[in-house]
Amino acid sequence: MAASATDPLATALVMAAVALMLTATTTHAARHLADTTPAAAPAAVVPGIPAVPKPPVVPTVPAVVALPPMPAVPTTVPAVGAVPPIPAVPAVPAATTLPPMPSVPAVPAATLPPMPKVPTVPTAAALPPMPAIPSVPKVALPPVVPSSVPKVTLPPMPSVPKVTLPPMPSIPGVPMPFLAPPPSA
Repeated sequence: MAASATDPLATALVMAAVALMLTATTTHAARHLADTTPAAAPAAVVPGIPAVPKPPVVPTVPAVVALPPMPAVPTTVPAVGAVPPIPAVPAVPAATTLPPMPSVPAVPAATLPPMPKVPTVPTAAALPPMPAIPSVPKVALPPVVPSSVPKVTLPPMPSVPKVTLPPMPSIPGVPMPFLAPPPSA
């Protein structure tokens, strides 16, 4: 696949490079410092710290031998062998004439009996008037618990012994529930 000007990867790389250049504030700061900071004096030799060794001398690379010229690309494409002709599409025979559509027999009209008459509902007879509800007299009830009943004191409830349960076994694939905090004393 050849790279083109509309290659999305190339476009993304160019956009990332431009974004880095626009947001690189350290470059501006370094340029500003280089313009305003005077040259530092060479560092004094500190006893106990070895001197920085000199880098080794890189041997010079001999000159590259001239490459042969690029062969010329032919501008004409050689002719390909004769292409066989496309075979002729066979002719579709003419459709035979279809017989006429048979006529649909007419449905005889049916005579329906007349709709039965809905009987009329007689009007409701007049109801007798509602009898009056007699009023209920108020009755004073005696107190439910007479004051002569002695109070009963129940014995204290026995304490329930604490039971320590064994730890819950872990089942693979099943999450463990959250462990409850220890009860406060």
